[in-house]
Amino acid sequence: MSAPRPETGRPRRTLRGPGWTLHGDGRSPGPGEVVGPSERLTWPRTVAVGAQHVVAMFGATFLVPLITGLPPATTLFFSAVGTLLFLVVTAGRLPSYLGSSFAFIAPIAAATQQGGLATALGGVAVTGVALALVGVVVHVAGPGWVARVMPPPVTGTIVALIGLNLAPAAYGNVQLGPVTAVVTIVAILLATVLFTGLLGRLGVLVGVVVGYAVAAVLGEVDLQPVRDAGWVGLPPFTTPQLDLSVLGLFLPVVLVLVAENVGHVTSVGAMTGTDVDRLTGRALIADGAATTLAGLGGGSGTTTYAENIGVMAATRVYSTAAYLVAGVVALVLSLSPKVGALIATVPAGVLGGAATVLYGLIGVLGARIWVQRRVDFADPVNLMTAGTALVIGIADYQWSPGGLTFGGIALGSAAALVIYHGMRAVQRLRGTRPEDQRADLVDAAEAP
Repeated sequence: MSAPRPETGRPRRTLRGPGWTLHGDGRSPGPGEVVGPSERLTWPRTVAVGAQHVVAMFGATFLVPLITGLPPATTLFFSAVGTLLFLVVTAGRLPSYLGSSFAFIAPIAAATQQGGLATALGGVAVTGVALALVGVVVHVAGPGWVARVMPPPVTGTIVALIGLNLAPAAYGNVQLGPVTAVVTIVAILLATVLFTGLLGRLGVLVGVVVGYAVAAVLGEVDLQPVRDAGWVGLPPFTTPQLDLSVLGLFLPVVLVLVAENVGHVTSVGAMTGTDVDRLTGRALIADGAATTLAGLGGGSGTTTYAENIGVMAATRVYSTAAYLVAGVVALVLSLSPKVGALIATVPAGVLGGAATVLYGLIGVLGARIWVQRRVDFADPVNLMTAGTALVIGIADYQWSPGGLTFGGIALGSAAALVIYHGMRAVQRLRGTRPEDQRADLVDAAEAP
């Protein structure tokens, strides 16, 4: 028997490819059991769980195209294709849904304003290529170096500053519909605490539905585009345009996507007792390839979705068969222009309300990384790294050398990396690291 995982006490399971075996009687996992990635329930139950995954990703995935101006149906199409591609690249061993990444909102908005939507899509495609290259390095060298380059003080700071940098964009939409924005915010907050299970985890989606209904009553919704749209058809595709001047806006997103994918792999391993660490490189390659495809066709960049981790935790079903179903269902929905047209009718006030909550959550997720990884802010290096980079990101500092433009997210991310590793290097040279100072005190106390 393999050694138990220290997090769960359960034995590590060996990796298996697709060709799912039936778990028990196929009805539901028993007490203390989980349905592993290479297992499944009966197909009707697997289809039901897969449909839940589509519902779970729906609200957050569509907020990105609605806020950035990308076609919702196209984003859903590449989200579905990306999920299916992820299953192929990871050989069906790692459960994940690839939805729209909020880390792309600020760079897409800035690049669109600077050079148009095609220019923004070029940045998305380049980001995907860069992420895939990182995945190749991780697959060959192992995931350990990622933790050394991006320790928790740096990772938490970058995630936090991306969310907080977006705050003005949320307020801009709120101003266009303050009443529906407030209704949406209140509905999200109430849904989160009133409901349990899956519905409680879909608070954002519930809030958007409630806000949409109120907006419709107030006459803020125009359904004519929905009536004009056909039932079946391909989503609109857009050819990207490469502009080197906007790449500085997008490359910091690679750091966030690396952190999200590594966190996803770690979470799946901890919850299933399956040794999936070796799949980290494949996960990064798959997400990079999916993001590249999205950028080449007009969709938003993708990432592994925490919302779907919540579904797995609630159902204890980690079967990749369910994600195959989810990808197929999402693909079918993306081929209905009416679905895309309906989503595009969500008014600005509703988007502003939902964005207010979501952007704040992204900021707090950075702090959550600090707490979970027990980052010591009594250490001046950690304190200076977070404090300086956050101000740069939130204030949206700008730097435009030689025609290239670097905004607050790029400069804040770079500052976090440079400050942390630069100050640590000086500490090592001077022997002033906290652990070095404690060792000196011990030596002095033990000296005769």
